[in-house]
Amino acid sequence: MTTIQVKRSLIYIFAIALSILSIFPFYIMIINATRDTYQIQQGLSLLPGKAFVNNWNILIGKNFDVLLGLRNSAIIAFGSTILSVYFSSLAAYGLTVYDFKGRKFLFSFIVGIIMIPAQVAGIGFYMYMYRIGWVDSFLPLILPAIAAPSTVFFMRQYLQANFQISLVEAARIDGAGELYSFNRIVMPIMMPAMATMGIFSVITSWNNYLTPLMLLKNPDLATLPMMVRTLRGDIYRTEYGSIYLGLTLTAAPLLIVYFSLSKYIIQGVALGGVKE
Repeated sequence: MTTIQVKRSLIYIFAIALSILSIFPFYIMIINATRDTYQIQQGLSLLPGKAFVNNWNILIGKNFDVLLGLRNSAIIAFGSTILSVYFSSLAAYGLTVYDFKGRKFLFSFIVGIIMIPAQVAGIGFYMYMYRIGWVDSFLPLILPAIAAPSTVFFMRQYLQANFQISLVEAARIDGAGELYSFNRIVMPIMMPAMATMGIFSVITSWNNYLTPLMLLKNPDLATLPMMVRTLRGDIYRTEYGSIYLGLTLTAAPLLIVYFSLSKYIIQGVALGGVKE
């Protein structure tokens, strides 16, 4: 074998090993969803058990409403994703196409916001939402997604690498407005990047636990991650099988979305990371 073939083989081996290490925790989670508490406490097993139905009955007995949790999580995740991706793309378009004073400073300011942890503003955010009467509502979990600095940054990098401003200038000569040019010309070009950031946004919003926990007190508005918290059990016994089943039901939609659209993630990241 040549040196290049050896290096390529080592890369493949490393990639396969890394993939197995990444998938293995999810596999164990699914397997444990079919085992009872005693079997789980005995140690690791790669084979499924026979306690799935029992775990499901325990789950339902603890008022774990799967459909309600799916609905609430979907409303928040997809609502915030649509707003985040569209308005972040629009902001990135403005930072790329328009040459105005302070553009570089504005972009640097947006990048700087990325480095500030969201938890820092948690108390102030809750107090503000309380004063305007948005506690126990999906609105504070959806509307603030309009301001997504990391999405703006990625979209701007993508546009700089793959967009020709001459297309917009030609549309202006033909009498097209700015929003028309963005919606009909720019958005189709940005679709790989928008799909990529859309997937990331859905995953982030779906897994968000802290913010819904602060704002949603009504059990009918609880998301799936919030419902999983109720499965911890009492002092004397914890049903680990039902907990793993709840975690599996929470993660399953994300796994389906991710594996179905993974090609867009690879394409969008690859194109957005290259500047011509």
